[in-house]
Amino acid sequence: MGMELPSRSLATEQVRALILRKESIEEEIDAQLSILKANDSTVHTPLVDEDGFPRADIDVWAVRHARVRLIELRNDLKAIMDSIMKGLQGVYDPNLVPNTPTVTTSASNSSEFHPFAKVDAASPGSPATAAGLSRDDLILSFGTLTRSSFTSGSLQPLATFVAAQENREINIRVLRSGTDVVTLRLTPTRGWGGRGLLG
Repeated sequence: MGMELPSRSLATEQVRALILRKESIEEEIDAQLSILKANDSTVHTPLVDEDGFPRADIDVWAVRHARVRLIELRNDLKAIMDSIMKGLQGVYDPNLVPNTPTVTTSASNSSEFHPFAKVDAASPGSPATAAGLSRDDLILSFGTLTRSSFTSGSLQPLATFVAAQENREINIRVLRSGTDVVTLRLTPTRGWGGRGLLG
């Protein structure tokens, strides 16, 4: 015979899950803003020079991608905030909200649990090895990046994100052995004795 949580406890847990998702979105917004800052740009900075050619002093692709992601994330944040508000009403007065809160965002949980990259190798002594990454680990999230961050089929967003996070700790979630989800902390660093910031 199974047990069922009281509806108030269930509503509380749902609100907690929504708040965690909100914090994740806010972290990704900060990461996208740091990409713009690294390119000395804002959401309104022109991407072409006075002759109409793409600017050579910034990574135009990274800036455009960051701007698009910011628009998506801000919409997601608004939807999450609305869901949290409804969820809190359900916690404190269940009669006000007959339905449980749901989240429908472009970066919803469905994409968070699908890997977007596989670790082929981690060099000895590298930041990746120090963090505990192993061969065949499947990357579920890398900081604020999830599968939905890679729309072009390229890992360029990862390279851009890592460059902007040098010497700052990044949380990584990996799927290991097909069943275990492991959270690791990696700090991209130069001068570890090999190529790149990760190894």
